[in-house]
Amino acid sequence: MQLPVTMRQAALAVALSAAATIGGAYIFQYGLGYQPCKLCLMQRDPYYIGIPLALVTAFLPPPLRKGGLWLLALVFLVSAGLGAYHSGVEWGFFMGPSDCGGGSGAGAGNVGDFLNQLEKTRVVSCTQAAWRFLGLSLAGWNMLISLALAAVAALGARSGRN
Repeated sequence: MQLPVTMRQAALAVALSAAATIGGAYIFQYGLGYQPCKLCLMQRDPYYIGIPLALVTAFLPPPLRKGGLWLLALVFLVSAGLGAYHSGVEWGFFMGPSDCGGGSGAGAGNVGDFLNQLEKTRVVSCTQAAWRFLGLSLAGWNMLISLALAAVAALGARSGRN
């Protein structure tokens, strides 16, 4: 199967879709108040690598563009693996990291501030999905989105169209 798009269009589609996915994660975190766990935050790293890589790839010379697309496919396959692992942790198939909790807040100035901060701090477990849609958690949706992004990148590279 080949995409009826050029390699540049495939790279730009990956960049735009990945940016929209990260934007959605930020909406869940800052707009809706769902605090990410350690594995949630780790799943964002491939996007932070993939978005600028996709933008650079779109404007590389065609021989290098193909390599950039294959590299994007690899980045998003890793992302899909992270999503699958986190989903498995949520379903109890795998053990999660022993230090799985949310990010730390600002440093406390004194003992009283520290105790107040501890009362307000909520540790986020990697083992419990905070939200599900159609039976999939955000980690499960990340796996599917990442597989789709990897497929678009790989099919764009295979098309060979500039």
